[in-house]
Amino acid sequence: MHRIFWTIFPIIPGVFSLNNGVGKLPALGYDTFNAFGCDYNASIVAAQVETMQELGLVKAGYNTLILDDCYALKERNATGHMVADPDKFPHGIEALSSHVNHHGVQLAAYGDNGYQTCAGYPGSYGRELQDLQTWHSWGMSYLKYDNCYIPADNITQENMLGRFQRMSDAIAEFAQNTNNTFHYSLCEWGWQQPVIWGHRIAQSWRNNGDIKPYWSALAAIMNEASFLWWASDFYGHNDMDMLEVGNNGIGTPPGNLTYEEEKSHFTAWALLKSPLFIGTDLTKASKQSLDILGNRDLIKINQDPDVGESISPFRWGVNADYTFNATHPAEYWSGNTSYGIVFMILNSQDTTQEMSFNLTESWAIRAGRQYSVYDLWSHEDVGIAVRNISMELPAHGVSALLLNDAGPEPEEYDASCGFFYQCSVRLTHLSPI
Repeated sequence: MHRIFWTIFPIIPGVFSLNNGVGKLPALGYDTFNAFGCDYNASIVAAQVETMQELGLVKAGYNTLILDDCYALKERNATGHMVADPDKFPHGIEALSSHVNHHGVQLAAYGDNGYQTCAGYPGSYGRELQDLQTWHSWGMSYLKYDNCYIPADNITQENMLGRFQRMSDAIAEFAQNTNNTFHYSLCEWGWQQPVIWGHRIAQSWRNNGDIKPYWSALAAIMNEASFLWWASDFYGHNDMDMLEVGNNGIGTPPGNLTYEEEKSHFTAWALLKSPLFIGTDLTKASKQSLDILGNRDLIKINQDPDVGESISPFRWGVNADYTFNATHPAEYWSGNTSYGIVFMILNSQDTTQEMSFNLTESWAIRAGRQYSVYDLWSHEDVGIAVRNISMELPAHGVSALLLNDAGPEPEEYDASCGFFYQCSVRLTHLSPI
């Protein structure tokens, strides 16, 4: 006799974005990890916040500071609560929170889906609601939630979605009990396609491993984004990880990004509607890096209140379209914004290249029209484009352009077909076979 086993799969509704009143737009702020790892304290955090305010970055929108891993003692107290490390925070995290609030910034929490954080500090598995209460008492309402030391499958009897759902449910319960909710950011590293289910339980989700301050790491993340751009919209954002802008010779580890690479990095993260979290020691960063982080034109598009979707590729460039290549991501991108049609042209190659495209390769452009062009890096109007745009870009460089309709194209551009392959040959005589 054969024994038959049935597997019952739950019916999963169509993808939607969780809207619990927070996270409509990508978050902007600072995260301690890339700059300092575990080696930070209240004084270091205060110095970063004060510098952010002095540089105008808080005014530009960077108003959240994540205390990443290592802020607590490694053991909970007798009542099971996390305890802030008294050596790092001699006056308590509440006092630090009050100080950064005075400068227009709010502290944010880091937690973990398992028994311990990635650095071995208390994780939140089984204590989700208790830890939310602690973070709230410290003045926090944003949670970056990591994925280390997770319990075995036979303990949770859940896959990744179920394990991260535990904290989402706790956030909903906490909001119901206190009328205070948390912005929930998943750090699942793309292991089990959070791009599909992240919308249901959180406001952002990582699709890749940890970023590093090298061009190869940035290109690999942009390559993945070439295929995942469709998931970002209001209340749900692909998180491409913290920014490495500024970490040339500093950071953990020290980086080697060129000025052009930093510009490309920031442009892609901003226009793909990723959260933007500074990850460098702002007291040591160069003026060039600080200017990149403060690019108001790109931040304005990242924070567009009326258009939530990301830019998308219309041509790959080096490779045939839809080619997955960690070294050469898609190079030609466009999208709609409240301020015009935006284009990002990326030179993924190691040498200077001539780049060009036909305007109507982008879905967002109207055929037969000319467009005024604004450069989002020089912050200047740079002329009128008719049908084509060409440029020279340095190795790993970028161009970010905002186009607006400037009327019909000149009459001398009149033609019967937009592209040669759209014209048919009319046969007036067919010979018999």
